[in-house]
Amino acid sequence: MKRTALITGASSGIGRELALIHAEQGGDVVLVARREDALNDLAAKLTSKDKVNVRVIPADLSKEGAPAQIYETLKADGIEIDYLMNNAGFGGRGKFHERDWVSDRSMIQVNIIALTALTRLFLPGFVTRNSGRVLNVSSTASLMPGPLQAVYYATKAYVTFFSNAIAEELHDTDVTVSTLMPGATETEFAKTSGMDATTLFADTASAADVARVGYEGMLAGELDIFAGVAGGAENLLNTVRATPKKDLLAYVRGLQTVDGED
Repeated sequence: MKRTALITGASSGIGRELALIHAEQGGDVVLVARREDALNDLAAKLTSKDKVNVRVIPADLSKEGAPAQIYETLKADGIEIDYLMNNAGFGGRGKFHERDWVSDRSMIQVNIIALTALTRLFLPGFVTRNSGRVLNVSSTASLMPGPLQAVYYATKAYVTFFSNAIAEELHDTDVTVSTLMPGATETEFAKTSGMDATTLFADTASAADVARVGYEGMLAGELDIFAGVAGGAENLLNTVRATPKKDLLAYVRGLQTVDGED
């Protein structure tokens, strides 16, 4: 049976790879991101190569009304979503009190509010049909505080625990909610967040590999899906629970500090 996937942040990185993978399986795709040209290029590739139906919805998820507009557009067109993949998100590096508040507020809007709103809009239909998959893209960052990325780490902690909680609420249904928790991944994130010069991003996984692990884990109904965790990221995860929090904070800060900074 053909399944339709809605993928946010689909213009590049993990979101783009998720779209490619789903189309390879013969599934139809709804692509959401700000960059319409990139979405149209991807749509043309998917329709030509995989002969699937693709709907492009340009949307800026930092705008409060964007999730509802996406939902209402699909409802009006009679497009039923089977898989919701909330991948859109961004970060930003620097001391919280020195960072631009407008940017951090937009980060909270995209990483938390838009993701939560889309889940709330589509989940009731999944439950009514007793069928559906939600994949919320979080991060290994969600397992710890993140000095120099305080807001980003906190938003991802929300994504992980929100997703885990509603997964348990749905334990007696055939609807699943999975959390993809990548380590450092080769996407535009590192450059846009200012992390590309840090130790944490010295060894990155490919977006294609991370997306494949996430997609397969979603289909299997896994709760937490770790992907692209190697080297320093693996060591970090192994020490999180055993390390006193003050020491952990200093360690994470060090991973995200560029040479010459305090």
